[in-house]
Amino acid sequence: MPARLPTGDPAPSDGALPESAAGAVGRRPLSLYVHVPFCATRCGYCDFNTYTPGEAGADATATYVDAAVDELRLAAERLGDRRPPLRTVHFGGGTPTLLAPAQLARLLTVARDEVGIAHDAEITIEANPESVDAASLEAYRAAGIDRISLGMQSAAPHVLAVLDRAHTPGRAVTAAREARAAGFTVVGLDLILGTPGETDDDWAATLDLALSARPDRMSVYALTVEPGTALHARVRRGAVPAPDPDVQARRYEQADAALGAAGLSWYEVANWSTGAATRSAHNHAYWVGDDWWGIGPGAHSHVAGVRWWNVLRPATYARRLGDGLSPAAGREVLDAETRRIERVMLELRLVEGLDAALLRPRGREAARRAAAAGLLERRALEHDDRCVLTLPGRLVADALTRDLVD
Repeated sequence: MPARLPTGDPAPSDGALPESAAGAVGRRPLSLYVHVPFCATRCGYCDFNTYTPGEAGADATATYVDAAVDELRLAAERLGDRRPPLRTVHFGGGTPTLLAPAQLARLLTVARDEVGIAHDAEITIEANPESVDAASLEAYRAAGIDRISLGMQSAAPHVLAVLDRAHTPGRAVTAAREARAAGFTVVGLDLILGTPGETDDDWAATLDLALSARPDRMSVYALTVEPGTALHARVRRGAVPAPDPDVQARRYEQADAALGAAGLSWYEVANWSTGAATRSAHNHAYWVGDDWWGIGPGAHSHVAGVRWWNVLRPATYARRLGDGLSPAAGREVLDAETRRIERVMLELRLVEGLDAALLRPRGREAARRAAAAGLLERRALEHDDRCVLTLPGRLVADALTRDLVD
């Protein structure tokens, strides 16, 4: 959840949905995102809405959980009786594992009682490797969380130092094995490629170490330098070089080859898994425009073409809910063209590709050019009328999207 809010229309203080959205609840699957905005320290590249202990103040986590419970009850009320049970629940952040297992169990219990959770729902938690151990992982699993995503980022100490990551290189792999022993059904690792100072050997060693944990799912992101971060300031003053896009492209190809050889296939530009069952259904809900309610400071929600976002500061979030008000800071009702463009932007990134019927004439012509250039699978476009990225296409997916939405 970025630490800057978009502009939009005022959100109603009671959290009521527009009639068009309220009447459409239940037509799409429903997910829950819980943003836990606390971190032990702030990583230099991160621009998410997070707060360290000194910034959050005493009893911040207890106050947050009470407020999140209030928002869960608000969500149940505003979604109404036609809401489907939650298909996915995702604890993100920040560092969700800074909450005690009992606190997360309380949130899951309220979500189950107030909103409803499907019996086969995917329930996931993100974790920094240093924030968990074998005992806490067993407790989180006992609380009902069945999937975990660990932020490994790199196996090179000097790369972790540039990113301001606190853990040692091998801790993520150890944590992954502990999670497996605790009974987590899907264990994932997240990596970052292209950090300044990272060498080809560093990246090869990172891939080797990550794969030694036999993860079910992996995310691999190219480092971006976000304005306002400590890393951005270091790049601006020349203390470290900016990431090299050509190097990042080469590292992505290296990752795709290594993960493929280990039995993981890509299912979204930055994500690989061992099969359909180990993919992230929660992220898929975002990519295909399903409904989700975001709990927590700065969290974003989407229901039937209406998007809204909460106030950023935890104290303001808790105060508004304590006063019986919605924590939403603003919202927007997406028109048909905006929803079309977003579908193109997101669905193109999926292994299933994009239905070319969503494209305008100039977009279709751009798709034909891209297929001729080897960026889209020619057969998928000609025979199935779908835009499916090739490996070279994945390297330029953002630029290709701009051509297709024209």
